[in-house]
Amino acid sequence: MNPLLFDPADDLVTENRKLRRITDVLMERIEREIAEGGGAGFTQFQIAAALEEQVRARTKDLDDTMKMLSIANARLNVTRQEAEQARNDLYDAIEAVQEGFALFGQDDALILCNSRFAAQLPDVAPRLGPGLKFVDYVRMVSRSEHLQVENDESREEWARQRLKDHRSPRIVFLVGLINDRWLQVSAYRTPSDGTAVVQTDVTDMVRREREERERLLDDQARLLRATLDHITQGVAIFDPRHRLAGCNQRLRRLASLPMQLTQAGSDFRAVLDYLSAGARFAPAAQLEALGAWAEREDRGGPLALELRRSDGAILDVFCQEMPDQGFVISFTDMTAEREAVAAMHHANETLEQRVAERTRELEAARDEAERANASKSRFVASSSHDLLQPLNAAKLFVSSLTHTNLDIEQRAIADRIRSAFESVETILGALLDISNLDIGKASTEVTVMPVAPLLRSIDQEFQGLAAERGLELRVMPCSLWVESDPAYLRRILQNLVVNALRYTKQGKVLVGAVRRDDRLRFLVCDTGPGIPPDRRAEIFDEFVRLEHSPGTPQGMGLGLAIVERACALLDHPLTLDSEVGRGTRFGVSVPLAPPASGLGEDRDGQPDRVPLLDDLIAMVIENDDAVRAGMIALLEDWGTSPLEARDLAGARELIDDLGTAPDVIVADYLLDDGETGLDAILALRAAHGPIPAVIVSADRGTDLRAAAARDDITLLHKPLELHRLQAVLQWVKTSIPRDRD
Repeated sequence: MNPLLFDPADDLVTENRKLRRITDVLMERIEREIAEGGGAGFTQFQIAAALEEQVRARTKDLDDTMKMLSIANARLNVTRQEAEQARNDLYDAIEAVQEGFALFGQDDALILCNSRFAAQLPDVAPRLGPGLKFVDYVRMVSRSEHLQVENDESREEWARQRLKDHRSPRIVFLVGLINDRWLQVSAYRTPSDGTAVVQTDVTDMVRREREERERLLDDQARLLRATLDHITQGVAIFDPRHRLAGCNQRLRRLASLPMQLTQAGSDFRAVLDYLSAGARFAPAAQLEALGAWAEREDRGGPLALELRRSDGAILDVFCQEMPDQGFVISFTDMTAEREAVAAMHHANETLEQRVAERTRELEAARDEAERANASKSRFVASSSHDLLQPLNAAKLFVSSLTHTNLDIEQRAIADRIRSAFESVETILGALLDISNLDIGKASTEVTVMPVAPLLRSIDQEFQGLAAERGLELRVMPCSLWVESDPAYLRRILQNLVVNALRYTKQGKVLVGAVRRDDRLRFLVCDTGPGIPPDRRAEIFDEFVRLEHSPGTPQGMGLGLAIVERACALLDHPLTLDSEVGRGTRFGVSVPLAPPASGLGEDRDGQPDRVPLLDDLIAMVIENDDAVRAGMIALLEDWGTSPLEARDLAGARELIDDLGTAPDVIVADYLLDDGETGLDAILALRAAHGPIPAVIVSADRGTDLRAAAARDDITLLHKPLELHRLQAVLQWVKTSIPRDRD
């Protein structure tokens, strides 16, 4: 096709018009040639006709193509309109949200953002537009005059941190602005590895939270102030820079401080100088020690000291370091307590006269008791004469018989007869006791009696029998006093010990006494076979015997019957605990009584008994016999029930024998063979639970103090301050349930 006739840029209408023009020209030429009679013209006509057919076919193809292009163009226009509408809807939606929003593409270039994005940064918002790189955006924000960075952070550091966090899948952080405004920025990675950034104005929320926090702090400060102002101690709190953070009214009165020194921010050294000036407080060495303690970086634990005010008042000062290196100082007025001690010392001066008067009263009571005892003895003698007189005569005859010329066989028979008569005499004595108890003819002489002689006599009486049996008899000493009938109480313990020795094949028998509130509980424990639960009631019946140990004389089954009736007569509760295969424990509860000697104070002028310590079981572990004896006597005077041992093995053995763990352990630090009190305490705690403990030592080093603090053990230094030990025991006692068994 001739390019001069057809221009590819022509549309279909123009091209069609040209083709029609060409056709008309050709037809006109052919008709002219035919008219002239030439055959060549017809040939040209045929060519023109064929050409017209081709033109017509091409025109049709072009028309079809135009129709298809029109349809495609229409569809493209619809799609373009829908995409434009969707884009407009997206912009409208983003613009409608309350937060600022921006979307960065995979290449970290800004795709779109709404008008609220960076609106709080007027020097940044106008420069935002599609194609802006994220790193450039961060740099603009970091240089904005509206950005408020932390005091210890530069703007370059802020930008580096923001770019470092940019690759995180999700991050939320606060951005501070000037004029106390705050933005919460949330950045999320999109599935296409782009970044969506949401900015939320949280200024109101941050301010409310700050106000609430300040309100809570104010409430806590008021509560702390109210608490400090209602305690009896004067308290001062100093910060790590030794500046006064706060104090209560009681401190101003006790320390006589002027108002300007009790204001927040006052220097500790100024306060100390005021206390030292003009001999307001003494001794000066104590004040110097207080100042030195406060100045040390490693204060090494609390500090306790005593000051005397110029008017004579005595103050107990206690200093304690706080976790932030500040410290608290408390002042306690001990004047009344010291005056009470002085009054007790004064009362002690007239003690001798009171002791003499009490002695005369006791002598009169003793004479009356002896007369009553003689009367009872005559009554018992008259009632048992008819039974024992023939028996006595028979014993005399047998005794005479043994002095005659008897052969070996006859002498053996005589010995067996004498032994039989002795058994009959024992049985008759027991029967008379049972009869007197049953018919109510048994008379008692309840009096205040010491326990120590009774237990000592039990020990001396039965050690031989225990040795013959191959058993260990251990009798724990006790210096307390009880109210009971001495004869019957002795008979009760004798029968219980005999019963324990009779039925124990191997092991030991332990006799002791433990305080329980206002009563003393005598315990007789053995390692015998134990008593089955279904037979515990019948052992108190007459002539009932369980299986006894071979080689021991078999009793008649009256010992426990007498024990039960005597306990009922004296109103001494009797208890029985037994475990088959492990042993048996009998308990007799007897009322405690004050010492009949009338001595009401110890050498230190302190009360013999501290009622608050009644019922407290204290285990003393001390290898020095004299020190241990002194500690036991002191604890008994305070009203506790002390147990004593030389070492850990002895303590374990004693606890196992008694079947009960102590309430508190008081142990010396250095024991025998390299053993320490700390080792003993930890071993007993491992076996019996978290028992409160006190370690006593002359070692004032930091290692021992740290070890005791780590294991929650109270450390007391030698020479021992008794009021501190008593305070620890009183604290332990208050944590023990009052209704324990």
